[in-house]
Amino acid sequence: MNDQHLPSAFIEQMKVLLPTDFEAFGAALASAPPVSIRLNRTKITPGGLSHLPLGEKVSWHPDAYYLTERPNFTLDPLFHAGAYYVQEASSMFLHEVLDQSTGRQRPLKILDLCAAPGGKSTLIASWMPEGSILVANEVIRSRVPVLKQNLTRWGHPGVFTCSYDPEAFLPLAGWFDLVVVDAPCSGEGLFRKNDLAPAEWSPGNVTLCAARQKRILSVAQKLVSPKGTLIYSTCTYNKQENDLNAAWLRNEKGMMEILLEIPEQWGVSRRESGYQLYPHKVRGEGFYIVALRQLEPVRAAEKRKKDFKKLTFAGRKELEVISGWINDIGKYVFLKTPDGQLFHAPAALVHDLLTLDFLLPHGVWLHETGQVKGRDYIPSHALALQNNTLRTGFSSIDLDETQSLLYLKKELNSVSAPEKGWYLAKHKNLPLGWLRHLGSRFNNYYPTEQRIRMEIG
Repeated sequence: MNDQHLPSAFIEQMKVLLPTDFEAFGAALASAPPVSIRLNRTKITPGGLSHLPLGEKVSWHPDAYYLTERPNFTLDPLFHAGAYYVQEASSMFLHEVLDQSTGRQRPLKILDLCAAPGGKSTLIASWMPEGSILVANEVIRSRVPVLKQNLTRWGHPGVFTCSYDPEAFLPLAGWFDLVVVDAPCSGEGLFRKNDLAPAEWSPGNVTLCAARQKRILSVAQKLVSPKGTLIYSTCTYNKQENDLNAAWLRNEKGMMEILLEIPEQWGVSRRESGYQLYPHKVRGEGFYIVALRQLEPVRAAEKRKKDFKKLTFAGRKELEVISGWINDIGKYVFLKTPDGQLFHAPAALVHDLLTLDFLLPHGVWLHETGQVKGRDYIPSHALALQNNTLRTGFSSIDLDETQSLLYLKKELNSVSAPEKGWYLAKHKNLPLGWLRHLGSRFNNYYPTEQRIRMEIG
């Protein structure tokens, strides 16, 4: 991309922001964007990804790597198993901000207010202390399926999704230790990755986005507990969406910016408020982030009932059916619908989940466990991928790459198995989903809506 493709108003804005290195900035926009991934350490180590062209590590995340070229991730079974997440490197700077702004001495209540497609939620899930709860919210309902899919692949049992407008969380004022707002923005930092983004940019859209961000932040600030943290980020450069919104949180809402200590060699720039990653100074796209401390006293919400609105606790019958499937069944609570659908959550989080169920219109979506039909049990896809929930040593069938891709296309109909029953379909010892051997045939239980549609030959 060169200056001819950039809006003239954007060029003038960036010349003001970068008076001495605008030419370097423009040259960076004309270069190819780097490719980076973040490992899921609960599932794999770097040695397990030797088939990928791993390059240098990303400076600000211990489990992130640049790739020397971009492979076809759709045709990598380990991508579908949740072994790693393909994420732009600059946005992973959130990890360093979390480390410096938020203590991990105790379990935390965390809200990712604008969560889809799930990159930051999966990062937070891997970072947060044991026993924490993360609510991943996405207001746009059409974006919820991809959020759920990515979080299911990641497999963390302490993450729950929902879809609400920010105002729906106001009954939970002061309840969250950490609120992350990666706000919808004008997309300036994505010009190099998205050819359509420059044509959609305008000063008027910047003003519109800044106003929308301020509305979201006005709610988000109220949700943070005393001494808690609000982290605000965008993929833009302009002051209106970044510094001015952060200044408004300080001056009008009484929050205090948390200053960070950042190695100079990382190339991260200090702004009037917050920090900026520029593509000519880091190996990544444009990204702005600021962390603020809640100083104003806020009355925390702790109301809850003993029961969920639409679910009842599973009885002895259901627990007997699933007891052979779950690792340390006492660590979880199980709930059911009238038609036998089962859901679960860590038992240590049940009080928090009851609070959310009581104070949010429909609570949050719990993890699908499966469905009980008489003495039969149909396990959920989520149960196959969730870390440490399924019983250790469950019967499995290890598939090679070709078989795995056929399974992910729902075209694998026959493999070798010693007896009838349920099997985990695995690739390189990582679960992909379920197969059921019926004697004369196999049933492939990979979710139809997630199947690979491209050719694999």
